[in-house]
Amino acid sequence: MSDTQKPVLKGQRALVTGASSGIGAAIAKALAAAGAKVVVNYAGGADRAHAMVEKIRAAGGEAMAIRADVSREDEVEAMFAEMIEAWGSVDILVNNAGLQKDAPLVEMSLADWQRVIDINLTGQFLCSRAAVREFLRRGVVPELSHVAGKIICISSVHDVIPWAGHVNYATSKGGVSMMMKTMAQELAPQRIRVNAISPGAIKTPINTAAWMTPEAEAELLKLIPARRVGEPDDIARATVWLASDDSDYVTGATLYVDGGMTLYPGFDQGG
Repeated sequence: MSDTQKPVLKGQRALVTGASSGIGAAIAKALAAAGAKVVVNYAGGADRAHAMVEKIRAAGGEAMAIRADVSREDEVEAMFAEMIEAWGSVDILVNNAGLQKDAPLVEMSLADWQRVIDINLTGQFLCSRAAVREFLRRGVVPELSHVAGKIICISSVHDVIPWAGHVNYATSKGGVSMMMKTMAQELAPQRIRVNAISPGAIKTPINTAAWMTPEAEAELLKLIPARRVGEPDDIARATVWLASDDSDYVTGATLYVDGGMTLYPGFDQGG
């Protein structure tokens, strides 16, 4: 394989949070296929995480699983320390871990509000801070990348689309959007790129009810101009691009991978 054909992430080390299933698992596989070593982070479901590691290894990649609740500072710090001890550093962070605990506003418990904010928003802050500290310590390694490090925050179209009955989730994703932009602004002079991907409707375990039956999928497609529900690989391909030097001049951007869901499809006939 010539230099021009080598995998775009060859030799780099990536950490993907919430990577045991769904979008995170697809991202982990795609980064590994692009040449990166990949940490498959998980909080629960150890069997799925280790199975993902074996799939990556079976395809010729390198991976390991590390358990950590991203909302816990001590566990995040321990996870990064374990990765750095094993592989020397980290080059790519994908903040993917997230969850929903849905209820109407007047019925939502403080515990459910706080848990979603803790995982979806605070978890991205804690992991980003740990990664940036390592990026700054190590600096740019020209043979690996043009920059010292890359962070990709997985958000949602609900960072701009309000979602009744999901106030905690929508709030967390709106927070991710502004956090990402602020980090990108602050860190660009240090040669660190920070971007986000906001998926639309994607076929994952978290939203099975929305697309599992033909009737449910038909209703969902009314919200998607592209007239298909997305697949985890749609997000994974975008992640590889944002993690590579092919997107070297991109920072502070949100890439909406949503089949046009943010285009106000209710107005497709002129309103």
